[in-house]
Amino acid sequence: MSSPHQSVPPSESSHTVPEGSDTGSSTEHDRPAPAAKVIRTPRLAFLGVVVLLLGTFFFFVGAPAFLWWLMLLPVAVGVWVLRTQTTVSESGLDPRTVFGSRHLDWAQVEGLRIPKRGFVRARLTDGSEVTLPAVSYDRLRDLIVASDGRIPDLFTAAEEAEERAWAERAAAEKAEEEAAGKAARETESEAPEKVADERD
Repeated sequence: MSSPHQSVPPSESSHTVPEGSDTGSSTEHDRPAPAAKVIRTPRLAFLGVVVLLLGTFFFFVGAPAFLWWLMLLPVAVGVWVLRTQTTVSESGLDPRTVFGSRHLDWAQVEGLRIPKRGFVRARLTDGSEVTLPAVSYDRLRDLIVASDGRIPDLFTAAEEAEERAWAERAAAEKAEEEAAGKAARETESEAPEKVADERD
């Protein structure tokens, strides 16, 4: 997870049953599909819209005939905050921007790319990429949870890798300590024999 350009292949849903298999449980088939999760731009961004509105208003009052267009800036930013979102559902991903939206089936999604800046991008099977509006790095966990197992949990994988590395380091240190202790014991056992040889 440390790489800013890491690609993440989606995995099959944990509740997907292979064709021809019989689970023997009716509750598995009767389970309702999880509700769609909408990842939006944080509503705290409206605070920035208010600040921008106040800043442009003072310029507008000074010369309304020439600077009226400044009042369009907070309106545009407000529309961007309201429109920008990504919906994660059973059928796929639905990214929406100010000027339009599209639908991506899970079968089209090959993986994810996490850039250094900006929103996460979905890498498609045809080699193209689609930006997922409002899904920044800090909202990546929301996307993973909402995918219902289709996107692997990178955070858990990173924690497990770190735990394995720590366990390997601890084991290596323990082995070194045991080797050093064994060498010290051998040195101590050889010391009396050398003293006896010198006396002879």
